Amino acid sequence: MNITVPPKPQKSGFKTFRNIGIGIVMLVIYIWAFATIEIPWGRIFSERTIANFDRVIPKLFSPDFTFASRVFEYMMETLFIAFTGSFMAAILAVPFGFFAASNINRNPFLNTLGKWILNADRTFPEILLALIFVVAIGPGAFAGVLAIAIHSVGMLGKLYSEVVESIDMNVVEAMEANGANKIQIFFYGIMPQVIPEFLSYAIYRFEIDVRASTVLGIIGAGGIGTLLVISSRNRNWDEVGMILLVIIIFVSIIDYISTYIRKRIV
Repeated sequence: MNITVPPKPQKSGFKTFRNIGIGIVMLVIYIWAFATIEIPWGRIFSERTIANFDRVIPKLFSPDFTFASRVFEYMMETLFIAFTGSFMAAILAVPFGFFAASNINRNPFLNTLGKWILNADRTFPEILLALIFVVAIGPGAFAGVLAIAIHSVGMLGKLYSEVVESIDMNVVEAMEANGANKIQIFFYGIMPQVIPEFLSYAIYRFEIDVRASTVLGIIGAGGIGTLLVISSRNRNWDEVGMILLVIIIFVSIIDYISTYIRKRIV
């Protein structure tokens, strides 16, 4: 039996020249960047720095397990902050998602306005929003919840709008042709198509918000970040090691559960 082997693709001289040119440009950028940055190598490898590493690193890898109950309490507060903020965002992002979807909102001005609102909301990182709310309403978990919720609305609203824009409009047109009203089209023609992906994105956003919530406590927005700041300022590096260990364990578990649930939904 004769087996026909496809011909080897011919190498393009232009592509080779282009790749070499890109490599040279990237190399020049890296050289220029490191040459213009004044890195204090003497300070980095000084005896004091090495002594600090010898004092801090061993304690980080020797966590204080007697501190675990308090760390667990603050970690649960972090999870509650992330869950509440994500839950609020998952609901509030739905109308924004439909408002920014071009196949649902046919008005070019309103559709562009919806996209701008979501873009503006995503511009502000969680830590900046948390700082604003800490100043406005005082330190605590509520400031962290608001920061997580508002930032997540922008992210989920953008994802939701893309999901809505990808639905099968033939279903909607068929229902319209059969005399269905807008409410019936929404609940029986649109929502069944988007709910699985909406839930998947909401769960994935919760996973991201858990990581973000661990940092917000540094500026007084509640959660385990507050405990991390206190322990680091007091030079209790064994407590810091315990905090980091708990964060790694919880984030890993949530990541695994989130991935499993999203695979089952979609």
